[in-house]
Amino acid sequence: MSRYDHIAYTPSVRKAQEEMGSAAAAGRRLREPDGGPEPLTADAAGFIRGLDGFLFSSVSESGWPYIQFRGGPPGFVHVLDPRTLAYLDVRGNRQYITTGNLRGDDRVALFFIDHARRTRLKLFGRATAVPADEDPALAERLDATRTEGTVEQLVTVRVEAFAWNCPNHITPRFSQEELSEVLAPVRGRLAALEDENATLRAELAALRGDGGPFSP
Repeated sequence: MSRYDHIAYTPSVRKAQEEMGSAAAAGRRLREPDGGPEPLTADAAGFIRGLDGFLFSSVSESGWPYIQFRGGPPGFVHVLDPRTLAYLDVRGNRQYITTGNLRGDDRVALFFIDHARRTRLKLFGRATAVPADEDPALAERLDATRTEGTVEQLVTVRVEAFAWNCPNHITPRFSQEELSEVLAPVRGRLAALEDENATLRAELAALRGDGGPFSP
């Protein structure tokens, strides 16, 4: 991921790497040529499509970073092509901090994480947020899978670079849908046992009522 390293490893970062003893490994990666914007691989595109949320970081004109969460059904972030992501932005608390930040600086960082599989993907890009009616055809395409709510904007991210992150320290967490799928066989077995118990209770009650060996 040489493009990602070239963007992330600023002089201050390189100095910190030297102090912490990782400069040699980082330097080897930096010797790889920076070939410009890095297209998403099929694995990265599939990973993004499969998630129901991500973190979106922008930077203000005063230099302060701002992070917000964006969520929706899996696939609400559409991979239009290996270099472009897009989604329909719906009305929230109406602060429009990210929207304003993008007008001053279109550089963004996106963070995608799958807690259940302990996998994460970091992405640098350049983003725009425009009224959805500026591109009706694209808005209609994105409407097929989107977050519920009143659509306000069409957000597009041009991918600059991405990198897979290590799974260390990711706490496994599971969505309601994921738990339902895993627990379905257990729930089926419990239902069968409850039915079996009910049948046995009925048979026992019948024996008692008929003066059988279990009657008082």
